[in-house]
Amino acid sequence: MKLNNDIAFNGVFWLLYFLYQWLGLASLYGDYNSYFINACMALPVSLIFSILVVHVLFRHYYQKKRKVMFGLLLILSSALLLLIRRYFNYYIIYPRYFPMALNMPLFSPGKFLVDFVNLYAITGLYALYYSIQNWYQERHQVQELLQQRTLAELDVLKSQVQPHFVFNTLNNIYGTALKSSPETAALIAHLSGFLNYNLYDASKDTIALTEEIDYLKHYIELQKNRYGSRVDVAVNVFDKIDDLKLAPLLLLPVIENCFKHGVADSIEKSWVRIDISRNADQFLIMIENSCDGNVKQLTQNKGGIGLMNVRKRLALIYPDKHELKVIEGPNSYLVVLKIQIEK
Repeated sequence: MKLNNDIAFNGVFWLLYFLYQWLGLASLYGDYNSYFINACMALPVSLIFSILVVHVLFRHYYQKKRKVMFGLLLILSSALLLLIRRYFNYYIIYPRYFPMALNMPLFSPGKFLVDFVNLYAITGLYALYYSIQNWYQERHQVQELLQQRTLAELDVLKSQVQPHFVFNTLNNIYGTALKSSPETAALIAHLSGFLNYNLYDASKDTIALTEEIDYLKHYIELQKNRYGSRVDVAVNVFDKIDDLKLAPLLLLPVIENCFKHGVADSIEKSWVRIDISRNADQFLIMIENSCDGNVKQLTQNKGGIGLMNVRKRLALIYPDKHELKVIEGPNSYLVVLKIQIEK
């Protein structure tokens, strides 16, 4: 839908600009043939510069806080395009269609000033459409995020039917089991930690990445008790991550898929590997599991909803600040998540 709107806008916008350059000027001087050629020469320069500024320079430099480089490339690209157009007009177009224009020097400051103003004016109009479009998208995303948060809070309230009683009872059972069965006590401790996180931390905007990992470890230990020696799980943290934060419950659907569609569907021994690392700008979470059968079919028919929800949450919480890749192999399934570190 967005692509169709962009194509329609560009078609109408540049058609109107061409008609302005042609009919608008030709109606003043009565020379429609010559100014048709002039419009054909003006259109490519304005079109190329506008697309370059809005869709390349602005996104890759200005939005990434490289404003000095953005300004330099803006000036250099416009000067280069205008010089190319000036040379072409002066030596090819003017002698045939506008011989009177040859009375003006090739490097005329006044002419260049007028061309710069016209070029930046049309680019500004072009950029205005996308600025308004982005403003509406950001407003819609904020409203959707607020709506999802409200629904999530309502779901939490609905689910909290005497949650403190359940949590406290588990702690009491843990104390009793510790005396008679340490293994059972350990499982109760993991379940208690799992519920504690859902009860007290899941409603927060962000949580320490270390706490999110501890939460996942509780879930993993409970699943390991279920599958026993059939599954081997490794959680590797390669760098210091004490200062990193993450939206809560973001990784659990991915881990759930590892067990639902990797371990549960395998008749042989399975494995799950979680690697966490960082660099100066982003942190990386890689979650991989062994699997049998058609991975793509599993993804579409079973695991698709969980991953789709993860993608949607990432788009709302970390717009333009994350990257999520899914790599499907014949015997493995890898999810790679990169999130930009907030300075």
